[in-house]
Amino acid sequence: MAMKRDYYEVLGLTKGADAAAIKKAYRKLAKKYHPDMNPGDAEAEKKFKEVTEAYTVLSDPEKKKLYDQFGHAAFDEAGAGGNPYGGTYRQTYGGPGGGYREYHFEGGKMDDMFNDIFGDIFQHGSSGGFRSGGFQNAGFGGQSGSHQNSGFNSGNGFYGGFGGGSFQSKGSDLRAEVTVSFDEAAFGCDKIIRLQDPSSADGAVQSLKVHIPAGIDSGKSVRLRGKGMPGANGGENGDLLLKVQVASKPGYERKGMDVYTTVNVPFTTAVFGGEAVVSTLYGNVLCKIKEGTQSGTKIRLRGKGIVSMKDPSVHGDQYVTVQIEVPRYLSPAAKQKLKEYEAVCSGKARTA
Repeated sequence: MAMKRDYYEVLGLTKGADAAAIKKAYRKLAKKYHPDMNPGDAEAEKKFKEVTEAYTVLSDPEKKKLYDQFGHAAFDEAGAGGNPYGGTYRQTYGGPGGGYREYHFEGGKMDDMFNDIFGDIFQHGSSGGFRSGGFQNAGFGGQSGSHQNSGFNSGNGFYGGFGGGSFQSKGSDLRAEVTVSFDEAAFGCDKIIRLQDPSSADGAVQSLKVHIPAGIDSGKSVRLRGKGMPGANGGENGDLLLKVQVASKPGYERKGMDVYTTVNVPFTTAVFGGEAVVSTLYGNVLCKIKEGTQSGTKIRLRGKGIVSMKDPSVHGDQYVTVQIEVPRYLSPAAKQKLKEYEAVCSGKARTA
């Protein structure tokens, strides 16, 4: 028979942990490995037995004291002392060659222990909980088939569960993606999406209306409550999480709440100054171009960026990069004037 693991190790604790820590650790692990949560999982069943055995010892001050002093040797002999909920705790061996071990709680009320541990985790009524069959004359080591009356629910083996299947759990969340346009993300919108209905046995498709909030960015998710997988035993449905992908828009680049664009300015406007029309998400804006503006100059348009999802009164900015248009075709007269300009500039350079 394999060597038993240390009870503290089984519960993920260090030796000397107090009662509150022991109880908290057991609640977490027992819920994780409970057979109702892991149907057909033999390894989870094994771990559930292990953590429950560890808890029955460490939760009892006298047994804990013995275990801290002598380890597993304190309970190797049949007929260890009483358990914290009354009755006698003992071990028995049986089967061909002593091939299994059972942990029995005789004359006591193991219902009390599990109600104490899980009372605020599992929802159960007067006929639910741990009362159906209880734990009297039922061992943790019983295997279905070889021990018909073993397990947590009399006559139902290990999988009778807590409260005869009355445990309620929320359904799993579902995930999907939705693509929206640049403007839809900037201003918000309502979209109709079509997805397979998780509650339908024949794979029927359902139409769902989803509100896309203004200011949302790629990678963010919209939660549709109750549109996920159905809950178990009357539990609430899970949620649907829609991951948003924002499509690109020609001429626009988004960085957080700020928007980046460009504007083409004629050569003469850059030289002499003037005005240029700039497109924004909110319409066209007339911008002043200073005399001698260089290509690559940035113009900041305050409040012309993306709205904040947290505060609709806050907007990002738009940054406009100036690109100077160099004329491709010049008339002979225009070329002559440019040559004269070049000559003047060269003369100034020589006399400087």
